[in-house]
Amino acid sequence: MPDPSPVAFPTRFDGARDRVAVVVPGVGYSPARPLLHFARSVLLQHGWTVQEVWWQVPDDFPRFTVDDRIAWVERQVTRAIDAEGGACRLLVGKSLGSLACGISADRDIAAAWLTPVLTIDRVARALQRAKAPTLVIGGSADELWDSRIAASLRHVLEVPSADHALELAHDAAGSVDVLRRVVSRLDRFIGSLAR
Repeated sequence: MPDPSPVAFPTRFDGARDRVAVVVPGVGYSPARPLLHFARSVLLQHGWTVQEVWWQVPDDFPRFTVDDRIAWVERQVTRAIDAEGGACRLLVGKSLGSLACGISADRDIAAAWLTPVLTIDRVARALQRAKAPTLVIGGSADELWDSRIAASLRHVLEVPSADHALELAHDAAGSVDVLRRVVSRLDRFIGSLAR
């Protein structure tokens, strides 16, 4: 299948040259949105170089099969990892980005997946076979989250009543508290990778 919308890497934040984290967006959730913005901040505080992937999904993406969606995401993420010449040690992805969790499992790269698509069997199986440290964060009110699968994983934060954006319906202040919990958990996880 042709790839009409190549991945772009317009934003790089330098830290340690041998520890690069690649941040992978969702469909409409760019690296500028809160979850990924603060993930980048945590990574920089821990001395990582951060490479943000910015993409535009193809116009016909909604008509892609699940396998085609996974293949498209894997191509974009593989390019980003390979561009780092072996220095990529961590993937941080949101939603659609989690379709690349097979790559992190196959290449033994640590990962933090925010609202992964646990309703896709290939995603769930890749997360279950991952050997590198892998953090999974999602909300119980997210239709793409599966609490049963999440419970089978090692490092999980399930936020009660949070939706796919890890926000609470009709509760702005509560949503900020959720963001604080997520950032705190990411901080502990990323800090543990330096040990």
